[in-house]
Amino acid sequence: MTSHDDGHVKRVLKWAVYLAKREGADVEVVKKAAELHDIARGKPNHAMEGAKMAREILRSEGYDEEFIDKVAHCIEAHSFSSGIEPKTIEAKVLSDADKLDAIGAIGIARAFIFSGEHGRSIEETLKHFDEKLLKLKDMLYTKTAKRIAEDRHKFMLEFYERLRKELDEP
Repeated sequence: MTSHDDGHVKRVLKWAVYLAKREGADVEVVKKAAELHDIARGKPNHAMEGAKMAREILRSEGYDEEFIDKVAHCIEAHSFSSGIEPKTIEAKVLSDADKLDAIGAIGIARAFIFSGEHGRSIEETLKHFDEKLLKLKDMLYTKTAKRIAEDRHKFMLEFYERLRKELDEP
């Protein structure tokens, strides 16, 4: 099990379809983008590299260039650190679906799995909460994701504060 395993991809796919249906996005574009969004995980700038890889895969599967461009944009714009702003509702949906899987109870579990994979301490993991995870709620694009994120963020914040408190105890 890793923090970016098949379970992560399946959860992002479910969220992406759910959000796409409620936000009026092209479900087929969103589905394909969600399936491929972490294909280059572990490589530098995985979002850009993943978009390139997705283009090759989709061309080999016979998709037209317009569809490929839409999927590739979703993938290159989904990442917290890519710096690419999503320009389409489909890209916003994928970005939101990926962020929803990074907050709440699952987000907490994934953060600690990731930390275990990279030898991070509890304190270093809490720094990751400060630098990224606790900011995600305010970086969402769609109304549906923002509504869902409220409860997940609240739970994550309660856990974070409790863990900070326990770390400070004698």
